[in-house]
Amino acid sequence: MPTFDIISEVDIHELTNAVDQASREIGTRFDFRGADACFELAESVVTMTAQSEFQIDQMLEILKGKMIKRQIDISCIKLDDIVLMGKKAIQNVTVQQGIEADIGRKIVKHVKDLKMKVQIAIQGDKLRVTGKKRDDLQDVMAVLRKGEFGVPLQYDNFRD
Repeated sequence: MPTFDIISEVDIHELTNAVDQASREIGTRFDFRGADACFELAESVVTMTAQSEFQIDQMLEILKGKMIKRQIDISCIKLDDIVLMGKKAIQNVTVQQGIEADIGRKIVKHVKDLKMKVQIAIQGDKLRVTGKKRDDLQDVMAVLRKGEFGVPLQYDNFRD
């Protein structure tokens, strides 16, 4: 039986490159001269540190622009609140990896409501779709591309 997996992953290498490019741009911009502003990447969390909330907002726009240029979907980022500590402002940007359980249930319900001839199962942080015909699986992919689920979806491990 044909199957495929629905995943939501971000290439960490591309994320590292985007953060490095954003750091270089901060170093060359005139409005950040002399400012103690930096990006730090730890696993899938980018920590932005600057002197003011306004600079954090500018840094976020720079980071988003660099992520888009590196083909990283920015709908996978989750912003924490800006924390002010004396003369520093800090904000964490979390890059979500995998499909959370509630979003997975939402996708399963969406596919089942369409009454397509496929079975869909949650397997950890990914979903497995199984059907009798390849065309049914391609229809599911087309429907999910049109849907808005709050995370970027990729389709992996397609087998006949």
